[in-house]
Amino acid sequence: MAKQRQIKMQQRVGSLGAIQQLESRTDEQLLSESKHRAAARAILGARAAERYDAKTARKYFNEALAGCHPQERPALRQMMKASLALAERRPDELRDAVTKLGQEPPSARQLLMLRLMSLVAPPPGSSVLLKVRGYLILLTIVIVALAIGWGLAKVIALPFGGVSSTVAIFWGLLIVALVLGALVLFGRRRQKRMQAERAGRLTGGG
Repeated sequence: MAKQRQIKMQQRVGSLGAIQQLESRTDEQLLSESKHRAAARAILGARAAERYDAKTARKYFNEALAGCHPQERPALRQMMKASLALAERRPDELRDAVTKLGQEPPSARQLLMLRLMSLVAPPPGSSVLLKVRGYLILLTIVIVALAIGWGLAKVIALPFGGVSSTVAIFWGLLIVALVLGALVLFGRRRQKRMQAERAGRLTGGG
């Protein structure tokens, strides 16, 4: 009987240890997970943070905290701080939270991108002025990108006799689309790395 209680306690203490094996599951599968509910909610919270959905991330992390063993809560709270800092575009707090987890902080380039994101897409609850500023910055980025694509198309076509401005606009749009596609592919690979690092942080800290 005592051995059974010991095994049961070990299973409770290691409830977040199931994160790695649950990482590949879909959100729907995680929502229906009952055996390792705390681990599933932690993953859902981190995924929501990566979508910059702070409200949903906080909800899932609170559910994970309520369902995990007390010994696991400090590490989970720290992971929650890091995830919410990401979701709310707070690069300095993200760097500090990740460092406290004993992990390598985000690179300067990653923190810069997060700062730019905070300008283009301010967190929910931001003032109207900040939102308008974000729209203007985004519009400027789009115009500059199209202008660069148009210019590249004109330069590339020079050895072939050149192209009209109208045709250059088409090729410029194509160049921009290709660059954006490459960035999306890079972003997905980066997201997978972040998920693996997140699983290592939680399982290592628990």
